[in-house]
Amino acid sequence: MSEGKLGRDVFIALAAIGWADGKLDGEEADAIVRTAVDEGLEIDEITEIEEATKAPVDVGSIDYKGMSKADRLFVYAVAAWMTRLDGETDEKETAALAALGASLHIPEKPREHADAIAKEIAEGEDGDRPLMMDLPKLRKTIAERLDAARKARLEEGEQE
Repeated sequence: MSEGKLGRDVFIALAAIGWADGKLDGEEADAIVRTAVDEGLEIDEITEIEEATKAPVDVGSIDYKGMSKADRLFVYAVAAWMTRLDGETDEKETAALAALGASLHIPEKPREHADAIAKEIAEGEDGDRPLMMDLPKLRKTIAERLDAARKARLEEGEQE
């Protein structure tokens, strides 16, 4: 996992996914802004993120170059979770999620793993609670599993 904090582009990307079905509900918007605040972003960045929760944002306008692999998987996992929040996933959300995965340069198999981790964290130890997400735990779990997979590949003799 990257040692630095998640940047504003991560949260703008999450807002873009939230808008994919034409609406971003208050809970989704609050979660995005609250997580940005918790991450310690500057006030001007938080203002930009708040604006992205008020009007649709194009997924293609996000700069992902500064994101680590763990951060890109985290963004994808949160976006996949967000598409399920209202209990239904429509074609626009599915297309936006696919576009996000492509923009993040995440192959299909890692997308599936990231989505599975998001489901696992959302369901939690005490049963199904899909509206709740421990975002720091999600980020940490993705980073740990990514690191474990890298170590397993190295032990099998693959080059990094």
